[in-house]
Amino acid sequence: MEPIVITGAGIVSAIGVGKADTLDALRSQRTGIAPLHYLKTAHHEFPVGEVKLTDEEMKQRLGITAEPTTRTALMGMIAMDEALAQAGLQSATGPVAFVNGTTVGGMDKSEQYYLDYLENDSRNDYIRTHDCGATTELIAHRYGQLFSMCSSISTACSSAANAIIFGANLIRSGQTEVAVVGGSECITKFHLNGFNSLMILDHQQCRPFDETRAGLNLGEGAAFLVIETLESARRRGATVLAMLSGFGNACDAFHQTASSDDGEGAFLAMQKALNLAGLQPGDIDYVNAHGTGTPNNDVSESQALKRLFGEQMPQVSSTKGMTGHTTSASGSVETTICLLALQHQIVPTNYGWSQPMADGIVPATDTTPQRPLRHIMCNSFGFGGNDSSIIISSTPESL
Repeated sequence: MEPIVITGAGIVSAIGVGKADTLDALRSQRTGIAPLHYLKTAHHEFPVGEVKLTDEEMKQRLGITAEPTTRTALMGMIAMDEALAQAGLQSATGPVAFVNGTTVGGMDKSEQYYLDYLENDSRNDYIRTHDCGATTELIAHRYGQLFSMCSSISTACSSAANAIIFGANLIRSGQTEVAVVGGSECITKFHLNGFNSLMILDHQQCRPFDETRAGLNLGEGAAFLVIETLESARRRGATVLAMLSGFGNACDAFHQTASSDDGEGAFLAMQKALNLAGLQPGDIDYVNAHGTGTPNNDVSESQALKRLFGEQMPQVSSTKGMTGHTTSASGSVETTICLLALQHQIVPTNYGWSQPMADGIVPATDTTPQRPLRHIMCNSFGFGGNDSSIIISSTPESL
């Protein structure tokens, strides 16, 4: 199988707009979690990881004056601009697929203008921006005829990871040589209230893998990666940043929202990613865990990690203590963080952690790698047990 390589990446989250700001926050161990500011809601008791820009500021940054648009799409465009610029892919001479992961789509505007839909026709243009596919189309429209196909993935918190996997499979099957993959998700009242109803939101800074963990902090953001065949990258003269060496998806269907006690789905996803990459557990140098900070997830993921790695446990951390849980975008946000970790040889720390949990993993609290980072695993687990794992690797000198 011809290698699939990463040639561009863009990111926006609570810890920064762009890779440079994100890297600085990772090095400085600076969290983006703060009191809720931008979302119009009565629930200000929950700290969140909001992108520190209003919709209008994002539109100005992007040079957008036309309506309608949504916060999810705007964040996606900012991340997409950065990814395409780095990959030199502002125009294409062959097919380019676009796969976007999102679940709330344009729900932020539906919530805001719902009464207007009922009482007058002044906001009816926003009705068509509600669904997930509309978000993908809004982002794609900015780039004219660049994309030969667009697809939307909605598998809750594994959406962006599955978008990466779907794009890679399009390349492997010969349907395209280049794909732009990832996800975008803004915070809405719908999923703030939804996660609150599940009683898994922390009223304080979240603490993944900590004995005192009490839940997650919601976040928002977007990230996209340009992936392509090695031959395509060489032909275009693109710089290879890393290899997408392995990926796996499994669904244990244990429960609508809870993870299984033994982490079966997570274990199978990680195992599949290793098998595809042709690697052994001992080859993984760092794992960016799903690590939400909920009592259930952190126990389940710890069991899966222990089953897979045994005594060869690599450094592990969750970056959700800095970004918040960016839900459908988390797979690409965190894969991009892993890319930065690989390029700059740093381990993102597990912000907020202080006390080991019973029978859990002990996460990394130091940015210094215990050994050179060559292979990094990134986990994203969704409701219903839809679990995905991605492996990115440094580029061999032989390439």
